Amino acid sequence: MKIAILADIHANLAALHATIDDIDGWSPDAVIVAGDMVNRGPQSDDCLNLVLRLRDERGWQVIAGNHEGYVLRYAADRARPDFPTSGPRYEFSRLIGWTYGQLADRIPAIAALGEQLDMATPGGAMRVLHASLRHNRDGVLANSSDAELRQQIDPAAAVFCVGHTHMPFVRQVDATLLVNVGSVGLPFDGDTRAAYARLSLGRAGWSAEIRRVAYDVAATAQIFVHGGAMESIGPMAEIMLRELRTGTSLIFDFLPRYNDPIHSGEISMADAVREFLSR
Repeated sequence: MKIAILADIHANLAALHATIDDIDGWSPDAVIVAGDMVNRGPQSDDCLNLVLRLRDERGWQVIAGNHEGYVLRYAADRARPDFPTSGPRYEFSRLIGWTYGQLADRIPAIAALGEQLDMATPGGAMRVLHASLRHNRDGVLANSSDAELRQQIDPAAAVFCVGHTHMPFVRQVDATLLVNVGSVGLPFDGDTRAAYARLSLGRAGWSAEIRRVAYDVAATAQIFVHGGAMESIGPMAEIMLRELRTGTSLIFDFLPRYNDPIHSGEISMADAVREFLSR
């Protein structure tokens, strides 16, 4: 039995196509998408549509991640009277607003997605979530202690698979094979190649391999630059673009440093991004 699990496509259609081709060459028995198909990259609509078509045509199994949740929350918030149209709150909302603009007609389809997948296999129970059991923004990390990981995973599962952190790893925690499948569209481990996991069931039980797939990063960057993202997202688009090109996480360094100063008016979003990227 063979299962491919991918996550965190993040609107990167070229990376998704390359990953699909690699999966097709392996011919698994099942394919699971563990959320975050949309947002941060340039082609949310195309990526979501392709994944849902493969679900309907090939039986791919698909769950939502936190970024699908952000789209749903934006869809609800935009009807509020205090919804921002300028100022710091607006600047921080422009990324998800641009994504929502691509997906406004797919809100019911996004809302219908589940948040976890449980599968009975001959090798024991398999559970797939976007992040940890605690919540869908709780990252499961390779350098965490076993004690910490026991609070994040299901110890009754033979295999527990997640994404979210964009940093893949395979690790045994007691009787559970823990797999972080990494990110198809926006890796954060310094390797810009797409990542997904291949799981195989043999006589000794389940094993897992992280697969890396090269794709045309420069072509995706060009779509980002010339497809309207820079204008729609605003200054934060420069951070998204740098992350894509380098395979490293930047936004989680930017936000703790600049979130409060931007909201208080001490510095503009544009100046904050410029200062941050010039370090």
